[in-house]
Amino acid sequence: MATISQFERAGIKGLSLVGELNIYSAAKLRQELLQALDPHQQLLIDLAGVEDFDSAGVQLLLVLEREAVRQNKVVNFVRHSAVVWEVLELLNLVGELGDTTSGASDQEEVIQ
Repeated sequence: MATISQFERAGIKGLSLVGELNIYSAAKLRQELLQALDPHQQLLIDLAGVEDFDSAGVQLLLVLEREAVRQNKVVNFVRHSAVVWEVLELLNLVGELGDTTSGASDQEEVIQ
């Protein structure tokens, strides 16, 4: 199961996911991630800590991205772990779910 912590980078709120983003955790995380989108116009999702990632995790990211578009908001997925990158490449989704921000490795201010 993934844990979620909040951070802020250059005035933009974000969530850092650590652990599993797979079929066993996607349903529980879905509501949590969608609720986190509500109060923000832009949201960063840091994927550096994701250790297990499968098609359910991909679907979750796609749902979050599509909901953001529906609400005229922006979600950026940043700092993809190797396992996330491997799955996105395999499914040819790097263009859609890849890191489109600049300075993705900048230092973050963690919010507890």
